[in-house]
Amino acid sequence: MPVALDIPCQRLRPEQDADIPIPRYMTPYSAGMDLCAAVSEPATLAPGEIALIPTGFAVALPAGHEAQIRPRSGLAVKYGISLINSPGTIDADYRGEVKVALINHGKTDFTINRGDRIAQMVVHQVCQARITLVDTLDGSSRDTGGFGHTGV
Repeated sequence: MPVALDIPCQRLRPEQDADIPIPRYMTPYSAGMDLCAAVSEPATLAPGEIALIPTGFAVALPAGHEAQIRPRSGLAVKYGISLINSPGTIDADYRGEVKVALINHGKTDFTINRGDRIAQMVVHQVCQARITLVDTLDGSSRDTGGFGHTGV
């Protein structure tokens, strides 16, 4: 089984959002926990439209960890629904509501209903790098080759 990490999760509106599941894995080996929409009424995204969708919860990630908010592949493939800043990052010191910035890349309106699974959250261990200013960099086989320089 994967390594478990305890993450405190707080419902921000417990009376109002008791019906909204907290983040959860849908299968034993899922990498991401599904996040559900805590909208009070359906929210419709027209093609090209962006909306910030509440989830109703906040988390306290341990130091040295982040949560990445990612699109759900089924919504992306079937409807063109994605995240405008994919992946979004939840830092270990953020305690506000986790919200999902959805965009409709599809050709038709898409409606988000209360409790819909709208994104997934993947928790990662991270490190903070020390940047050292130098006069030159070591060479590599790629050097300054730009985007696509190795071919298709």
